[in-house]
This record gives sequence, structure tokens and C-alpha cells, in this order.
Amino acid sequence: MKVTVDESTCTGCEVCTDLAPDVFEIDDDMISRVKVDAVPSGSEDKVREAVDSCPVACIDITEE
Repeated sequence: MKVTVDESTCTGCEVCTDLAPDVFEIDDDMISRVKVDAVPSGSEDKVREAVDSCPVACIDITEE
């Protein structure tokens, strides 16, 4: 599974970093960024929860 964040719509609410801190981080501009090339095993459910919880729907998943 791969995950991306549309940085142009991210509001920096930190929901994703709270749910999956091993996958997401907030940069100095308060924008979420993906820290990994592929979602680590065991983090998939938390990433899906982050997608569902994002208030601006800026997180996308690609299943591989």
C-alpha cells in the first residue's frame, strides 16, 4: 500500500499524524507529508482511518 497527501489542500489539522505517526509528519509549513515509500505492515488500518478522518479528504491510498 502506498499513500499520498495532496499538499495543496492539506490544512495541517494533524489527524493523520495522530493516527499514524510512523507514516505521516507535519512539516515546518504545517502541511502533512508522507515519511515512507510504502506503508509499513501493521499500519494499514490506521492509514485507512486517517483517510476516512481527514476533514479535507487530501489523503489517497494506492493498493499494490
